Amino acid sequence: MKLQKQLISKDHPDYEAIGEYIQSKESVVGIDARHTHIIIIKKLMELEKKITTLEKKLSKNKTRKKK
Repeated sequence: MKLQKQLISKDHPDYEAIGEYIQSKESVVGIDARHTHIIIIKKLMELEKKITTLEKKLSKNKTRKKK
């Protein structure tokens, strides 16, 4: 899969909404870094949970097929 397909483009409807959600007028860089990192870490934890669930299902399926 090409990287460009995975990135959100500037004309995507969610682009501005996400930008507004993480912006901070008090920050030198224009975003609230703490808030942004919390969002990223929460999403990574959700992905890890989903992957673990999928791995368990795959493991069960492999065990059933061997019998």
